[in-house]
Amino acid sequence: MLVIGLMSGTSLDGIDAALVHFEGDLTSLKWTVQEFDTVELTEAQRERIHDAMHGNAEQLCRIHTDIGEWFAQSVLQLCERASVNPEAVDLIGSHGQTIWHIPPVQGERGSTLQLGCPATIAERTGIPVVSDFRSRDMAAFGQGAPLVPWADRWLFSSEKRRVLLNIGGIANLTWLPPRGTDTRLLAFDTGPGNALVNAAVEWASQGREAFDRDGKRAAASRHDAQLLEELLAHPYFDAEPPKSTGRELFGKPFVQDIIERHARSSDDPDTLVSTLTELTARTIASAIERWTLPKGVDEVVVTGGGGRNLELMRRLQRQLGAIPLRTGEALGLNPDAKEAVAFAALAWAHVNAIPGNIPEATGAQGPRILGSFTPGAKRGRVSLEPI
Repeated sequence: MLVIGLMSGTSLDGIDAALVHFEGDLTSLKWTVQEFDTVELTEAQRERIHDAMHGNAEQLCRIHTDIGEWFAQSVLQLCERASVNPEAVDLIGSHGQTIWHIPPVQGERGSTLQLGCPATIAERTGIPVVSDFRSRDMAAFGQGAPLVPWADRWLFSSEKRRVLLNIGGIANLTWLPPRGTDTRLLAFDTGPGNALVNAAVEWASQGREAFDRDGKRAAASRHDAQLLEELLAHPYFDAEPPKSTGRELFGKPFVQDIIERHARSSDDPDTLVSTLTELTARTIASAIERWTLPKGVDEVVVTGGGGRNLELMRRLQRQLGAIPLRTGEALGLNPDAKEAVAFAALAWAHVNAIPGNIPEATGAQGPRILGSFTPGAKRGRVSLEPI
């Protein structure tokens, strides 16, 4: 089966599309990434998504269909890049763009909203779409996240005890037991990844930069120890798994409050970038130390945009000590493709009636088949001009 996985994460840097071939069943599953591409979001597109996160019903309605158009274009562009006729693609697994996420609290179910109209994707490409993966887990009183651990277990288990760490806008990890054992995995969101640092860089550069390239700003400045201690006291970091979070907690309003506090103690904007980089490194390392070291850790493998921040990686390695910190190439694929590949796998699981959540990771009442299915168009494919 040939499946395209689509992912646009909390970093809002682009739409990842992976063309993956699956063969066999779970007992003998073989998979190959045939092509991967990232379609960068324009500044105008990122601002529209940001506005929708704090906007009104009309904004949400319009951006839902527009994101669907953008995702459809990324599919057609990936097929052209891979020299594959869209008619040869069996399925699309679209995570969508998370606009808001409300984890369950004290026994009350949570709610989540990912936009990117699947009917639009199916209509423009002619390919069936599986979407809205998180809702079913949340209906079963789960966190709805992280969902990647199911794919982590079946695609990336090895003879080692691995921590797979993805640093997007939000950082999340999966602890994997050695392949072939029946030990339960552990997975959760550790807290902020790139989201806070990126917002601080936008402020420090007055909008000229969207991220700290290679971590140069953080490397050139010291962190504010007092502010860091205040931030580390946030209750999310001490909460026990299962847990999930997003920009609704660690987003621009959070950074704006920090900026106001920072401005009273320092006139160097890069001090804030350094402080938030240190916050990210320490909270990730603390989560690994507290929750996974007792299970044993042979290596930590990093994927996501945060892996390209050299200063963040240096600080994280310092916090982890002797635990090897490896790049995503150790998994045998482009590190940026990992989450798109995961949602291709989850779409494959959906059409094969295989539950795609891990209840011990999300807290759901049990295994559930994730996603909703939208049939492809019966007529020919429709080309689409970029929006």
